[in-house]
Amino acid sequence: MILVTGASGQLGQLVIQQLLTEVSQDQILAGVRDPSKAEQLVKLGISVRQVDYDQPATLNKAFEGVERLLLISSSAIGQRIDQHRNVIEAASKAGVQLLAYTSLLHADTSPLALAEEHRATEALLQVSGLNTLVLRNGWYTENYTGGLAAALAHGKLLGCAGEGRIASASRADYAAAAAKALTGELPQGSRTYELAGDTAYTLAELATEVSRQTGQNISYQNLSEADYCDALIQVGLPPAFAGLLADSDTGAAKGGLFDDSHQLSQLIGRPTTSLQAAVTEALNVVVQ
Repeated sequence: MILVTGASGQLGQLVIQQLLTEVSQDQILAGVRDPSKAEQLVKLGISVRQVDYDQPATLNKAFEGVERLLLISSSAIGQRIDQHRNVIEAASKAGVQLLAYTSLLHADTSPLALAEEHRATEALLQVSGLNTLVLRNGWYTENYTGGLAAALAHGKLLGCAGEGRIASASRADYAAAAAKALTGELPQGSRTYELAGDTAYTLAELATEVSRQTGQNISYQNLSEADYCDALIQVGLPPAFAGLLADSDTGAAKGGLFDDSHQLSQLIGRPTTSLQAAVTEALNVVVQ
C-alpha cells in the first residue's frame, strides 16, 4: 500500500494521477487533512484517510498497513519541523518500509531561507531508522508562469533574480518523479535525488520567450529584494510569503535554483517540460 500525504493539494493530486499509471487504484491511499474535501479523489476510486500533520492520532491510524509513504512537505512555513517530526515518528511506529520526502534542491547548501526547515527534516529522517528517499525538488516553472497575466498587463516581468539561471520543471514532472520513486526498487538506508529541469533560463530569457509567443514586448525588470517584496505585497500576497518569494529570487541570483545533473529526466525516463511548452500552456490559460 502506498499513501500520499497532502493528496488534495496541487502536487499531491498529480502524484495520485501518476501512480494510477503505475499501480492499481486499490494500492493507493490518499492522505488529506479534511476528507470531506476529497471528492475528486473518491471519484477516482481512491481510498481516503485523514492525515493532519498537527494531530498525531490521525497519523497513527492513517498509516496502518502502509508500506510506502510520500511525505509532501507542509505548506505551513515556520511550523513544518514539528509537523514533519509527527509524520516521521508515526511512520516509524507503523513499520513503514519506505518514506519519501519532498525537500528542496541542494537543501544542504541552498542559500534560500526555505531550505532551513527542509534541512531540519532531512536530519530527522537520517536518525529515524527508516529507509528514506529524499526528493530535493527544484523550482516549479508554474511559480513564474502563474504570474504571466500581470506581466502581459504591464509589459514587464518583475523579479530580483538578476542573471541567476533557474533549472525549473513542471509540477507534473516532479509528480512523475515521486510516483517512480514510490514504485521503484526499495532502497536500503537513505537515497537523495537532486531534481531539476533539463535546461535553465534567466528571468530575462523567460520574458523573451513570452514576448516571442505573444508578439508583445515584455521586458524583465530586475528589482532589489526589498522592492520586489513590496511589489508582491501590492498585488495582494501576504507579507511573509512575499518575503520568502523575494528571498528565493535572491537565492536564484546566487545559483540556488540551478542544477545540471539531469537526475529528474533520468528518473522519469523522458525530458522535463520545456520552458517553451510551459509558457504556451500558461498563456492558453490567460487567454481563456
